[in-house]
Amino acid sequence: MSIRRTTKAARGAAATASAVGLALLVAGCGGGGDGSAQTSEGGKPAAHATTADPGTPAADASKAIGEMKGPDGVDVTLSSAVRDAGGFVTVEGTVTNHGTRAFNAIDWRSNETELKSRSSISGATLIDKAGKKRYLVLRDTTGECLCTTGLSGLLPGQSRPIFAQFPAPPAKVTEVDFQLPTMPPATVKITD
Repeated sequence: MSIRRTTKAARGAAATASAVGLALLVAGCGGGGDGSAQTSEGGKPAAHATTADPGTPAADASKAIGEMKGPDGVDVTLSSAVRDAGGFVTVEGTVTNHGTRAFNAIDWRSNETELKSRSSISGATLIDKAGKKRYLVLRDTTGECLCTTGLSGLLPGQSRPIFAQFPAPPAKVTEVDFQLPTMPPATVKITD
């Protein structure tokens, strides 16, 4: 067999493998069931989804553990900071645009160049003031943050859920400051 035919056969096999992989990916992302266990990209629970229905309500203020008011009417209400058994702390909340123009979280991202999403909360940090340590948002094996991404086009009056995962501070640390660039810090209690 000539090199030309071998190359054509290899390309055909690669194209077939790609098509099969894509078909499996699409099938795996399909709905199914009653929709009660929906997940977002990457298999994260729907509560951690990177985008939300524009009508998503803001977090219940009576259950808030912290609040941050930023420029242009953008508020973040933090609803939980939970220490996971795996050595992580997951902070969840809701961002609400009370301003008059669309909000994009470009200023909330970290300065890393390998991040794919240009509008994320990858620049968030947890600060242990007593231990004088700063904890950055965790990254997955591809370098993407374990946090809300695709946070753009939040129109006035809209809210979206947000989350970020951090390495857990020592067990004795139960209070930390959650920080986002351009926002004042919020002191939150970590629960187990």
